[in-house]
Amino acid sequence: MKKIYFISALIILSFSCKQKTSKVDLNKMMIRMAELEIEVKHLPEYLSELKKEATASMELESGVISIFPMYKEQNPTEITIVEIYADKKAYEAHLETPHFKEYKANTLKMVQSLKLIDMTPIDSTTMHLIFKKLN
Repeated sequence: MKKIYFISALIILSFSCKQKTSKVDLNKMMIRMAELEIEVKHLPEYLSELKKEATASMELESGVISIFPMYKEQNPTEITIVEIYADKKAYEAHLETPHFKEYKANTLKMVQSLKLIDMTPIDSTTMHLIFKKLN
């Protein structure tokens, strides 16, 4: 149960961090959790590639609301990425970008497992309020 609350909080956090959210139809957005296991010998190189890809996605793609990677403190080879897109079309466009294709090609040999989990927000109406204190 703790994991569900944690994941929900991360989704809300990630969605709220990007200023473009006022243009997003909350009923059409696509939310996905990517759970990866990385070979320990490739971890530093993988993290470098992931940071580069996440930064490019957030800076260059208006339809990407969040690419928020993190790892388990007890096992840094277990990566979770909260991905939020304005809609399915934005996700499909993301898959065709040069930076995503480069990331996939460069990290394919490093990934032991990948699980993609589609998510649905519980209360998307309050997402924009989460970081109001920071503004």
